Amino acid sequence: MAKTDELIALLEKAEKDEQGLPPVHQWHPEREDDIDMRIDREGQWFYQGSMIERHRMVKLFSTILLREGDDYFLVTPVEKLRIQVEVAPFVATQVEFVSGDGADKLVFTTNVDSHVVAGERHPIRVETDPASGEPTPYLHVRDNLEALISRNVFYQLVEWARQEKQGESSRLLIDSDGVSFELGRL
Repeated sequence: MAKTDELIALLEKAEKDEQGLPPVHQWHPEREDDIDMRIDREGQWFYQGSMIERHRMVKLFSTILLREGDDYFLVTPVEKLRIQVEVAPFVATQVEFVSGDGADKLVFTTNVDSHVVAGERHPIRVETDPASGEPTPYLHVRDNLEALISRNVFYQLVEWARQEKQGESSRLLIDSDGVSFELGRL
């Protein structure tokens, strides 16, 4: 666990990350097209089959990302370009547990250096594969965009979770910013 000053800085970054994003949902450009760009399961961006190596460029693209139904677009005031996303456009690569101010908080860092506090506005959800029973956890980042929670981060959440008996079974719950999220059933 980080020092208090570092944790406060993380919370401030999370607040700041939500502000200052371009208003892509307000832009309705006439030009719409498909582009050969893809985001893979690990959150790596590819253009015409080649990985985009410049992290700053990926971060910039991530700020103009919009989802409509199952389609993802890069949007500017003059054009709207459909891209392919394998699982989710972001990956939650780190989590910090921040205690204080009356409620414990989980502060996630994504692969594009965004900080998100799980809570009512940013819920955690877990889909379970019916055949394998394997969980796939997500964090709501903004609008209707999600981050896939990486395996190591999910294991950290499971370690921090509390077990709650429910009938004949139990479930794992984790709290953040006054909200409980179910991670799975035991």
